[in-house]
Amino acid sequence: MAAVAVSKDPLESDSDIHITLEDQQKINRFARQNAKWEELRDDLKHKKGDLQNLEDASDDLLLVEDESASIPFVVGEVFVHFNMEEAKEKLEEAKSKVKKDIESIEAECTNVKSIMSDLKTQLYAKFGSSINLEAEEE
Repeated sequence: MAAVAVSKDPLESDSDIHITLEDQQKINRFARQNAKWEELRDDLKHKKGDLQNLEDASDDLLLVEDESASIPFVVGEVFVHFNMEEAKEKLEEAKSKVKKDIESIEAECTNVKSIMSDLKTQLYAKFGSSINLEAEEE
């Protein structure tokens, strides 16, 4: 998470840095957008993992020799058995949905990053090195 802090040099007087209500609102908005971006990034990571699992399942279906075999497919918290064709269709539908979700999350990430970039520019212009809006290294 990015640090949002306005710090003063101990040698500066209290009158050197004045934070207006508008400035505080921008700092708060940046913090909210940053938290949202972190959440979206986690969601994106999970969706990409889900997509990889679905693609692996599709590959595994190619190895099934018996076309009439019953294929277990998880729906919610239970397994439902489908024939080969139905299982392939369900996998393709699931992959399509996850891909759309990934595109949506990526678009939202781009929007959030744009807002954060704009706020960063405004805040750094006013506070310079007195404010830290960079992400902390883990």
